[in-house]
Parts: sequence; C-alpha cells; structure tokens
Amino acid sequence: MEENKILLSEKEMPDKWYNIQADLPVPLKPALNPATGKPIGPEDLSVIFPMELIKQEVSLERWIEIPDELMDVYKVWRPAPLRRARRLEKALGTPARIYYKDESVSPAGSHKPNTAVAQVYYNKKAGIKKISTETGAGQWGSALSFACNLFGIECEVYMVRVSYDQKPYRKFLMHLWNGKVYPSPSDRTESGRAILKEDPNTPGSLGIAISEAVEVAAKSKDTNYALGSVLNHVLLHQSIIGLEAKAQLKKAGEKHPDVIIGCCGGGSNFAGLSFPFVKDKLDGKPIKIIGTEPSACPTLTRAPYRYDFGDTAGMTPLIMMHTLGHKFVPPGIHAGGLRYHGMAPLVSLLVNQGLVEPRAYRQNSVFEAAVLFARTEGTVPAPETAHAIRAAVDEALRCKAENREECIIFNFSGHGHFDLAAYDVYLSGKLKDLELPQSAIDKALKDVPCIEC
Repeated sequence: MEENKILLSEKEMPDKWYNIQADLPVPLKPALNPATGKPIGPEDLSVIFPMELIKQEVSLERWIEIPDELMDVYKVWRPAPLRRARRLEKALGTPARIYYKDESVSPAGSHKPNTAVAQVYYNKKAGIKKISTETGAGQWGSALSFACNLFGIECEVYMVRVSYDQKPYRKFLMHLWNGKVYPSPSDRTESGRAILKEDPNTPGSLGIAISEAVEVAAKSKDTNYALGSVLNHVLLHQSIIGLEAKAQLKKAGEKHPDVIIGCCGGGSNFAGLSFPFVKDKLDGKPIKIIGTEPSACPTLTRAPYRYDFGDTAGMTPLIMMHTLGHKFVPPGIHAGGLRYHGMAPLVSLLVNQGLVEPRAYRQNSVFEAAVLFARTEGTVPAPETAHAIRAAVDEALRCKAENREECIIFNFSGHGHFDLAAYDVYLSGKLKDLELPQSAIDKALKDVPCIEC
C-alpha cells in the first residue's frame, strides 16, 4: 500500500447500495402530481423510467443488491482510491489529516458513471433503445454517453448553452462515445423553442435542459429519460463512494471522519460520500457534514424549503426541496454542474433537519483553493470539485488555529482537464465574483406553486 493511497481489492468492493431512506429522522415528503396535488404513483413515472428504477426510487429497504453484471462493469474503475493529501497538509501547516475519495479515475473522469451505468443497465433490461438527458458542465452527459455506448443504447444530450460554449472538449468526449449533443435551449423541442422566443440570448439552465430531455422521452415509447442527480435512485447508486471510503478509512486506522465535505449541484456526489456516514452521526458520532455551493446559485444557503418543479417548463412532478424557483436562470459561472435551481429532496431534508451544514463560496476563493491543490497534490480539480476543496482548506486552517488533529475527508468528484480555460481566466485576473441579489431570488420564487408555503 502506498503511503498516500489507500486501496481496496475487488473482493472488498461493496456489493450492495445503501439506501438512507431506511434511516431518515423524519419521512421524506412524497412527490406530487401538479394537476391533482396528490402523491404520484409508479404509473406516473413509467412513461420515462424503467420499473426497476422506480422501485428503487420509493424503496425503504436499507440495502439494495448490485446485480452481478453491473458489478463487472464497476470493476473497470472501482474500487476508487482514497488518497491522503499530505503535501496539501504540509503547505497549510495543519495538524489535520486530509483525505479525498478520488472519483476522477473513472473513464469519464468523475463520479457520474456510478449511476450512469446502473441506469442504462436497467433501461437495457427493459428494452429501451434510446435515452435522453441534460447536462451542465458535461460530466453527466459524457458519463451517460459512455454507459450507453457500453450497452448499445442511443444517447441524446441537451447541454446547457453556456457550458456547451465554455467546455467544447466535454462535448467532443460525448461524441467519441456516440452521444448526440445539442445546446440547450434548442429548436428541437417545444419547451426549447418557447424559451428561445422569450430570450434568444439566454445562457440556458439545467431546468431548461431537463424540460427538453423529458419532452423527448415522453413523446417516444422506446426512449426513456435519465437524470444525473437529484432523484433518490441516483443518490442510492452513488452510495458506493461512501461505503468504499468507510472501509478505506478503517484500513488507514481512522475511527471515523470528523469532517465530511462534498460540493452540491443536485446533490449526488455529496450524498454518495456522506450518506453512509449519516447513520453514524444519528447514532451519536461527532461528525460535521458540509455541503458546498456557489454564491451565484445559493440553493441550500438562501433558498426556501418547499415544493417546486424539477424543470423550467413544469413537466416534472412537484418535489419538496430547497429551490430558487424553477424558472431561475443562474449566472454563467464556470462550475456549470452547480447551477441547478433545486436540490435533491434527500439532501434538502437533511439540511432542513440540521444534519448537514451548507456553505456558499465565491468563484475567486474557490479557484484559489483549486490552484493550491493542483500545485501541491498534482491533479487539476473540476471547478465543481474545487468548492469542496475550498471547505476542506478552511476546515484544515481551523484545525491549525485550534491545534486539533481532526480527520477531514472530501469527495474529489472529478478532474478539471477539460476546464483549463476557466483556470486561464482566473490566473489572468479576469474571473469575476458573483453574489446573487435577493431581488433575483424573490422574482424567481413568484412562479413557484404555493403548496405548504
């Protein structure tokens, strides 16, 4: 075992996903049919999802077995290493021990394939020929293109326009794996054309891209929709991250982490690392769990907890979550994967219950931490991941000030090899900090349905 890398063998890899719904302090509120205001049933979801994923979405079982065929696919890149950031520790002069779960080792360079291959596997078994989806920065779109290519399914991706223009190499990666990619909003869908008519120069949003992808799936019997975050079954698949991390920390001689950190866009990578530890916190272990986000899209730190649509056009069920409003279009920051107006209902509930501490950071502060990490540990982090690094650095400096030898772990959710243009903007001193005015939030919230508000 290398000093800075804690590995698991294939035999030690988890063969079950952990479902936090079995251990929630209070039940999750049901998704609602916007037409009736009543909880949705399986038939409402079967138009765009296979039944096995619908079962996982509503399951209250603590453990859900990973199929053998899927385990064989996971073994292409899993178990992922847990690394000790000793050079970063030295640069900070901290007594804290900093670990990071390195999800950048997957073929797509992020944590996203953990759920992409699972969702495509269940769709393939259901006889689906094509999957449509949205993507922000492109991590999810490339992961789903990879998975669809692996299982022989067509993939159609609607990429938020500002990221489509900012990050061409993620688009090229999707093409490499036979994915078809379109800037969103596009003229290919009714919802896209409506948005373009209203604002031809819109930078787009994940909510808009979701509307387009859902519309495509709903209109074709052999096409389903796949979401890269937010939904319960997506967070379930990502739990393999935290389960591996638990075993690796034990190998490293750590009783439990004192601080767990992940960046939050829709909530999947954050949940993947943290959820397997939430039960420990509920059982009394003193664990601080931090979810980070951009100050330009402060869903967890400033948005209310209420029912809202998951997409801009109002095609999805109403879900209980922290939301800035489904028509909210955030500024075109470089962390494209963190520009979603809402948050996973499970993550939102834990924040609402005080079990997760949310933090918002400005772009320059985030890139400052990212550059420090790249210059000490070597790997260039994605701008999204850099939000978690910022919090890890802050916590390590707190430990230095308090002389506390704490164990800090964060999820290195993806590399930034395709984000170098953003680093160039930062290093040239041209990166702007964006603080969302309250008036923008108030305006977007006017369109949110008043249910339990």
